[in-house]
Amino acid sequence: MFARDKAARKLKKEIRAGVYSYLVLSLLREGEMHGYLIRKRLEELGVAPSEGALYDILKSLQKLGLVEGFWVEEKRPRKLYRLTELGREVLKELEPEVERVLKALGGAGRDGDDED
Repeated sequence: MFARDKAARKLKKEIRAGVYSYLVLSLLREGEMHGYLIRKRLEELGVAPSEGALYDILKSLQKLGLVEGFWVEEKRPRKLYRLTELGREVLKELEPEVERVLKALGGAGRDGDDED
């Protein structure tokens, strides 16, 4: 039982990290956003990473050069994030892969009654 739980947790974490990263890149294609707005938009899509997980994802995307963060002075200093040119290129390359995965999941017959 422990091995199954450990394996399931690990795979779920990997799936979430990839999906969240893709969604963050997709959202930032629309324009610059601060972390709170990104999180709210993800919640609207039905996924809600913790605040810590979201900032870890943003840091990871920055290290890859896909996203850049910068500070602006509004009512108080806020860090905004934007997609880099490399981020746009990688997102464009990811989109067909995501479509293939979605198509495969849509026809996977997860409820077991996919037999004719």
